[in-house]
Amino acid sequence: MPIYEYVCKSCDFQKDVLQKLSDAPLTDCPQCSEPAFTKKISAAGFRLKGGGWYETDFKTGKKKNLAGENKADSSTKKTESTGS
Repeated sequence: MPIYEYVCKSCDFQKDVLQKLSDAPLTDCPQCSEPAFTKKISAAGFRLKGGGWYETDFKTGKKKNLAGENKADSSTKKTESTGS
């Protein structure tokens, strides 16, 4: 379940709330009870970074398809086929 950040536009109260994706957004502020509680737009808590995290993390041995290996193989084939 994702954690959403909420802020009250009336009293500036802020709270992180654990909710299901299917749950309706909260509207009433738990601090002042005004219907001014809204979700804040924020960045995700993680970042998928690198050259093929899925390919390298879940395969073993020769099954790994590393991005750098394919580029090296294709560059040598090009030079061989052009006769350079």
